[in-house]
Amino acid sequence: MRRQYTKQDILEVASQLDVRYVRLQFIDLLGVIKNVEIPVDQLPKALDNKIMFDGSSIEGFVRIEESDMYLVPDLSTWLVFPWDSGQGKVARLICDVYLPDGSPFPGDPRVVLQRAVARAREMGFSAFNVGPEPEFFLFKMGEDGKPTQEMNDEGGYFDWAPLDLGENCRREIVLTLEAMGFEIEASHHEVAPGQHEIDFKYADAVEAADNIATFRMVVKTVARQYGLHATFMPKPVYGINGSGMHCHLSLFRDGQNAFYDERDELGLSDTARWFLAGILEHACGFTAVCNPIVNSYKRLVPGFEAPSYVAWSAKNRSPLVRVPAARGPSTRIEVRSPDPSCNPYLAIAVMLASGLDGIRRKLPLPPPVNRNIYMMTDEEKEAAGIRSLPENLNHAIAALEADEVLREALGEHVFTHFVEAKRIEWNMYRIQVTEWEREQYFNAY
Repeated sequence: MRRQYTKQDILEVASQLDVRYVRLQFIDLLGVIKNVEIPVDQLPKALDNKIMFDGSSIEGFVRIEESDMYLVPDLSTWLVFPWDSGQGKVARLICDVYLPDGSPFPGDPRVVLQRAVARAREMGFSAFNVGPEPEFFLFKMGEDGKPTQEMNDEGGYFDWAPLDLGENCRREIVLTLEAMGFEIEASHHEVAPGQHEIDFKYADAVEAADNIATFRMVVKTVARQYGLHATFMPKPVYGINGSGMHCHLSLFRDGQNAFYDERDELGLSDTARWFLAGILEHACGFTAVCNPIVNSYKRLVPGFEAPSYVAWSAKNRSPLVRVPAARGPSTRIEVRSPDPSCNPYLAIAVMLASGLDGIRRKLPLPPPVNRNIYMMTDEEKEAAGIRSLPENLNHAIAALEADEVLREALGEHVFTHFVEAKRIEWNMYRIQVTEWEREQYFNAY
């Protein structure tokens, strides 16, 4: 739970810690952090919501004739970075974007998630908790200061030094995050060479999305201090595992986990089963948001531990959704398809909207699939009603366009601009001539 700061608290801390600059941070449609940096003497003006910026220059925002927008800081996100810029301390405030008439900007991804959470509250749920597990790769930097394609180690799952040469960097990332208030639950080398995972404690949806965005920034910043390049690209290297961002989800009502029922064979309440059924119902639709780039679909293939099929299980890890063994307050579902390139606000919003739709409609939950789906024949998968996730970004966009629940959850502005941006991305990729094609065809034809 974040500390609830007042304006006076923030001004006093800024003075005590000799903060010189403040970043007013927000996020664009594609999940990229943007900020307006102000000298600390402008902080009172920022706390009075009087800082404006040009929204026409931000991906997915507005046309130039509608460009004036206000940044409204969320005071609970006040944070002084633990490193020194060389020119004094720097702090940040995460902001919501507002229009000149004082209304929230419907194209702000953070506003989209806040709207989804408000709908959960209208249905009687006091909290939607999200526990992310983001993975990333570390690559060496070249003498020219640019990233190379050389991974920084040859370690494997849970390896440690000297195999895990990124251990010191990863430890420094953890220490930095802890200094910023993160509660780190685990950190380790992942399956692939150069691949790492740091898990931090779950939080309510908006705070969780803020944490993911902050985490990505810290990882890249600390990696560069160690002469490494951190990437959240889902599949940077052919033939090895890609990076995912499994999300553990749970709803609470009046302080109690709404997913738990001790009378059920699996300990799952009707609410949990309906929510899970909604996730499965809308999985193909939300894939475009949770796996938003062309490269995402190089990860979502059989053989590399990433889910390819729409199914669930409490016993194995090949389906889209796993139900971890913990029960009571820790009862949750784990959606395994999202990857760390996603916009965390939009990804969490569409997963929440999917689950809430399942609860509203009381969707029946299909039987679990406790076999290794990768070993099943096509006929067996068809008999079990197991669908495949979209196989590329183009198919995922089409599935999103056909999903009215998710379109409504995103809002018309975000939906329209997101689809437009992804269509452009797909078409740019589609017309490229790759090195693989040249190797295969240049001499043969």
